[in-house]
Amino acid sequence: MVFTPTLTGYVARGFLFATLLVMAALIGLVALFDFIELLRRAATRPDVGYTIPLQIAAMRLPFVALQILPFAILLGGIIAFWRLTRSSELIVARAAGISAWGFLTGPLVVALLLGMLGTFGISPVSSALLARAERMDMSFLRTGGGLSSLAGGRLWLRQADRALDPQGVAIISGRPVAMRDAPLREAGDPLPRGPRFELQEVTVWRLSADDRPLARLEAPRARLTDGAWVFDQAVSFGADRIASPPTQVSLPTELTPDRIQDSFASPETLDFWALPGFIAVLEEAGFSAVRHRIQFQSLLALPVLALGMALLAAGFSMRQTRRGGVAQMIGGGVAAGFALFVLDKVSNEMGEAGSLPVILAAWAPALAGLLLALALLLHLEDG
Repeated sequence: MVFTPTLTGYVARGFLFATLLVMAALIGLVALFDFIELLRRAATRPDVGYTIPLQIAAMRLPFVALQILPFAILLGGIIAFWRLTRSSELIVARAAGISAWGFLTGPLVVALLLGMLGTFGISPVSSALLARAERMDMSFLRTGGGLSSLAGGRLWLRQADRALDPQGVAIISGRPVAMRDAPLREAGDPLPRGPRFELQEVTVWRLSADDRPLARLEAPRARLTDGAWVFDQAVSFGADRIASPPTQVSLPTELTPDRIQDSFASPETLDFWALPGFIAVLEEAGFSAVRHRIQFQSLLALPVLALGMALLAAGFSMRQTRRGGVAQMIGGGVAAGFALFVLDKVSNEMGEAGSLPVILAAWAPALAGLLLALALLLHLEDG
């Protein structure tokens, strides 16, 4: 394989420019429709003007960019490689003894770097802004929702309880109360931070490592403070089933109001770098972390997916089209990208349902796209 830095840089610049152009166009189109939908919902609320929907739509832009990045690489690559093919530049390169793998090095490096930027750079910004956008959406445009919309109105939590047993657990059940008495992060910020979390009609089952009941605790109210649950007027029932006098009881915990709320929020609102630690705390508290594991693995697989999209674009657009067929070529590339999108959604759903392992559900679309693109290019170039 002949490697020419000048040609590699030239093709890589064209690929990057076309990808960024397509991404900007797609982001603008999606943001426009999102803003129109937010305006429609805000029209039913006289106290909400157009600035709140505009802020929400703007804060969703990094999330939109992260979602459309693979398709921008696919469409941008098709445009860039088709222009090189139409201008016969690739024919000249092949006549000079440079194979397709030689001038694809630059675009593949660009695609891999864009995927890594999406995972390690855009994703943390996207999660922070998306979480803020969802809180604004919940505060200004929605009614209900959140923890108060749980089935039956009760919240169930599980955590470690080593006071009675070194391997013991505590099952906490209660009705969540609205967050309140929280300071603002900055002046003029309408969204509370660091909220105080409360439960009413609380029952706590304290169990041993082998699920043997050790004690039961009932309290009219429980407050989650820094590092502990505080139960007011709590009545304890031991193994002898005799009730103790009402008193204040403290139970150490690693849960925080943010972690409880995040467990019910979409995994996309969680920082990539904080996901592994949050998953561990989530599973210890008895929540299902399957969606968060799939999100984490999908972000890790994003560079591989971006690489596969670049190869797929090359396979569909570097063929000669002397007798036309440009529309079929572009349509085939778009159809392949859409098929990978459907495969990604189906595999994620099967992973969340437990039908597929988390690793397979997250990595299957990326690996399938990469193998399909490699097979196509090997068939066209070497086959």
